[in-house]
Amino acid sequence: MSMLAAVRGQSAAIGVLENAVARGRLASAYMFFGPSGVGKERTALALAVDRIAQGDETLSRRILGGNHPDVRVFRPRDEGSRNIQVELVRSEILPFTQFAPFEADSAFVIFPEADVSFPDFSPESANALLKTLEEPRPNLTFILLAERPNRLLATIRSRCQPLRFAPLSNDILDAILAAEGIDESARPGAIALARGRANRALELARSGKVDSIFERALELHRLVRKDRIGDLYGASERMTKLEDDDQALDLEALALLYRDLALASVGAPDAALAFRSQANAVKSESKNGTSRGYGYREAALRRCIDLLASGNANVQVVLDALFFDLARVV
Repeated sequence: MSMLAAVRGQSAAIGVLENAVARGRLASAYMFFGPSGVGKERTALALAVDRIAQGDETLSRRILGGNHPDVRVFRPRDEGSRNIQVELVRSEILPFTQFAPFEADSAFVIFPEADVSFPDFSPESANALLKTLEEPRPNLTFILLAERPNRLLATIRSRCQPLRFAPLSNDILDAILAAEGIDESARPGAIALARGRANRALELARSGKVDSIFERALELHRLVRKDRIGDLYGASERMTKLEDDDQALDLEALALLYRDLALASVGAPDAALAFRSQANAVKSESKNGTSRGYGYREAALRRCIDLLASGNANVQVVLDALFFDLARVV
């Protein structure tokens, strides 16, 4: 089996790439876009392995181990804004793209988190790379991975063939967690909070944080139910100050809590709950509202989550409006 065929949950993107390999018609540049933890980097490396190694296990190990001269991975910096500096583009990336391939008949340049490495607010490095993207050497393929492709320069995006990578299904996430030895009781909450991201599901399941995240969501819900203006502003302000990932996680937890409360209020079984390990607390709290009210609150949270994810909103204003909206529901 090829490495591409082993990638789970991305049949549309994999089909495009397998067809291109079979026809010998790989694009000069691809953009794999979608959430983190859904297989974008694994697919990029699998494409390089299938094209270069063609079943040779030694070559496959060299590529996956970062020891093949024709497959280079350039990650964002660890410091500052993390964008790749123009000096690195000129000293390492451009020389590679001008002379590769060295050993095989194909070469690959992979940029994990390309939207971080080449952000639109710092265009110097992207512009230094642009001419090579426009006029690449034969048998050289660029693969840019991006969670938020709109943060890349439009000129960079326009030179790449886009391939969307979707969130993974709950069944695939459950299989991944099971293969990693995660206890069955620890999987449902982690999977629900992960929103299709394997890396997030594994981190949550291994850390045992799901119950504490549930407790924070329940505390927020009870605060909303009391409908005190000062408390609502305080909750909004505290959430505004969180890192983006933590903020998104707490909002997702609150949305899932309202979904669970709606289900519990109409007598749904424990197995239907995202926070099934906290089923007793959910069922007890569900008596303080109606399924319609809980459903309205979940929908309000989903709209807020989508708006914040777009990156085009004032976070404080959106969260202020959210908490007061939630508090108005009977």
